[in-house]
Amino acid sequence: MRLNEKYELLERELAADDPWRLDGSPFERERHTQMLRLSISQGVIRNGLEVGCAAGAFTEKLAPHCQRLTVIDVVPRAIGRASARTKRWSHIAWTVSDIQQFSTAERFDLIVVAEVLYYLRDVAEMRTAIDKLVGMLAPDGHLIFGSARDANCRRWGHAAGAETVIAMLNETLVEVERVQCQGVSDNEDCLIACFRRPFRSSIQSNRQL
Repeated sequence: MRLNEKYELLERELAADDPWRLDGSPFERERHTQMLRLSISQGVIRNGLEVGCAAGAFTEKLAPHCQRLTVIDVVPRAIGRASARTKRWSHIAWTVSDIQQFSTAERFDLIVVAEVLYYLRDVAEMRTAIDKLVGMLAPDGHLIFGSARDANCRRWGHAAGAETVIAMLNETLVEVERVQCQGVSDNEDCLIACFRRPFRSSIQSNRQL
């Protein structure tokens, strides 16, 4: 399936009342609970970035803990639904974009990217996206990554999933914690990991060891 076809499919699926059962599924609720726990574990979030908001189920949970939150999604319907769901907050900025096209001079102390990167065409594009995300992360900032496992992603027709991306993130960031969420079906199996970007001095010290 071509990338544009995948995005068109997402647009159609977002027309449902509860797409992907993000509100109704115990597995999805637990996934969001763990993502939020990891997101707020380091204290106040001054400037956060959520990559891929779907219908806003997690955005609604994250927003109260951020002084400022930027949300991007490649699907206009996703931005529309998520912004309507969180309209009581004025500190959220919305952008229709994919991670490959998104550009900003801002640095974020928290970046959340979950169930997104496997939609890219191949592992090379995933690596490029990861490099961009790491570049937008402030020193000592945290990145929360979540994804279905490699095996499920490949079965669904994607290039790779959680294990592949986590290995790439570990090349430049420090993994703080990893959580597995598993539901009742084979499709409900994901990994969530929290990473920290060390200060440059820490990176240089590690290289000298």
